[in-house]
Amino acid sequence: MKAPKGKNAWTATVGEKGQIVIPKQARELFDIRPGDTLLLLGDEKRGIAIPPKGAFAELFGMAFEEKEDEEL
Repeated sequence: MKAPKGKNAWTATVGEKGQIVIPKQARELFDIRPGDTLLLLGDEKRGIAIPPKGAFAELFGMAFEEKEDEEL
């Protein structure tokens, strides 16, 4: 079965310490490197999602962004 363009699936095994290894193809595709911090989002019904690695910084920036018209 061939995956649709731009769609991928991989498997990972959970180790004794609860760690998983992201497959090499996925790391290369998404430019994930040692020391990177990844954000994991979980939904009990839909599962776990790992957004692009820049999403954390963008979300953090939006959450703490100061608006020009805000009074301190």
